[in-house]
Amino acid sequence: MNRDQRRLAKQQFLRGMFAGLAWHEAAARAGLPIKRSAAYLLWRRFHLEGETALDDHRQGHPAKLRPAVRAWIVQACQADPTRPSHDLQAAMQAHFGLTISVGHLNHVRAALQLSTQRGKKKA
Repeated sequence: MNRDQRRLAKQQFLRGMFAGLAWHEAAARAGLPIKRSAAYLLWRRFHLEGETALDDHRQGHPAKLRPAVRAWIVQACQADPTRPSHDLQAAMQAHFGLTISVGHLNHVRAALQLSTQRGKKKA
């Protein structure tokens, strides 16, 4: 299920909840694979945040980045090992339309053993 399909399923799920369906019935009708705690968290978040609650809030994991993204990170870091992560983050957003936090990007770089340290100044 891609991002747009998941967002639509969340909208359908919430419509079902507002219509009085039990969470599991609303989820089944929307085709949304969700557990009870996540369902009520989404429902609560929608009441507090509105439409932004439908956005994907998952943090991700370095092992679960798409191979194309991982290969791009490796290529970009090997081309310029001292490139700061915030610059890499902006380039990734422009290239893939994917935003990950600088902290997560640093974690990925460490897992891939790609240096983020700049050369030390001599005294």
